[in-house]
Amino acid sequence: MYLTDLDFDGRRVLIRVDFNVPLNESGEVTDDTRIRAAIPTIQYVLKSGGSVVLMSHLGRPKGVTPEFSLKQILPTLEGLLGSSVKFAPDCVGDAALDVTQSLQPGEVALLENLRFHPEEKEGDEFFAGQLAENGDVYVNDAFGTAHRAHASTAIIARFFPEDKAFGLLMAGEVKALERVLANPVKPLTAIIGGAKVSSKLGIIEHLIGRVDQLIIGGGMAYTFVQAQGGSIGNSLVEEDLHEQARTILKNAATAGTQLLLPTDTVAVQEFANDAAQQVVPTNAIPDGWMGLDIGPETRAAFTGAVMASRTVLWNGPMGVFEMPNFAVGTRAVAEALARVTAEEDAFTLIGGGDSVAAINLLGLADQVSYVSTGGGAMLESLEGKVLPGIQAILD
Repeated sequence: MYLTDLDFDGRRVLIRVDFNVPLNESGEVTDDTRIRAAIPTIQYVLKSGGSVVLMSHLGRPKGVTPEFSLKQILPTLEGLLGSSVKFAPDCVGDAALDVTQSLQPGEVALLENLRFHPEEKEGDEFFAGQLAENGDVYVNDAFGTAHRAHASTAIIARFFPEDKAFGLLMAGEVKALERVLANPVKPLTAIIGGAKVSSKLGIIEHLIGRVDQLIIGGGMAYTFVQAQGGSIGNSLVEEDLHEQARTILKNAATAGTQLLLPTDTVAVQEFANDAAQQVVPTNAIPDGWMGLDIGPETRAAFTGAVMASRTVLWNGPMGVFEMPNFAVGTRAVAEALARVTAEEDAFTLIGGGDSVAAINLLGLADQVSYVSTGGGAMLESLEGKVLPGIQAILD
């Protein structure tokens, strides 16, 4: 169910947004990315003759906590919208209804922090019903919280059996995931990186047999290398996952998924940007040395694999990209994604916090097909899990 499926004229549209943004000590928004992402949906409803009621959480408050009040984001929200926004000092009860029931078409209201009520995280149905009184139509545009079965993201949809839809941001995320997981143009390649295998086990296992090529980089690669008898020096490793790593390698071979691991590594003796480095085979890292990035041979192999693909998913960096001297591998992958998007019209999806941070840091976010906003939600989708916030709209 999409925005274009509903009539908003003269109706109050209750939109679940993700305004969980960073604030400084003065209560000013320091990164407005999430607020900016919600503006197209808000403007669509206003142009369609409706009024808008926004609800979100902010931080992890224990009860009513002034430092987590959403009132602090009003100046930023009003600046981005170019109009005034009414504020309700609570999200339920008379304090909310006094504001939301008097809204006129074209007006916008913001409810106070949902998590001031423990019932929000508990997925309480009565609380969801109270929230529902603030609107005639329900729209979920908070992909970042879609993996939580909270009152405002999943339970509330029951009170709008016919009048519910994905917002534009949420719809974009759902369609992007479908283009990778449900209807990919082949060859499909997944690039999985980051520090630990344990945090990506579910994703890797779900992708085997679904992708043509599975590239594994970053710190997690050393667990696979050591599991096959390689020497990895002082590199990051999870020795308790050797068996799972060997099983993954075996299953990939059986399922016809080509699994690519780094063949050479940029190694150092100390964890510092200016540390002396050498390029060594990934399975022969000297004692006392640790791998912090993929080497030139691996960069070429990974780039070639990306350029031969027509759908690419990237989740996780290839090295310690926060240090400029060890961001070379991550940059090579990012640049390959930008090239295959432009030259071959491939669909490229970037998902997960570190990958998004890397693509933004490298200034290439506008040169790939889609950059996901939802870290945890994206990861659970890639594991094949059904997200409650998405299912609630589809039901």
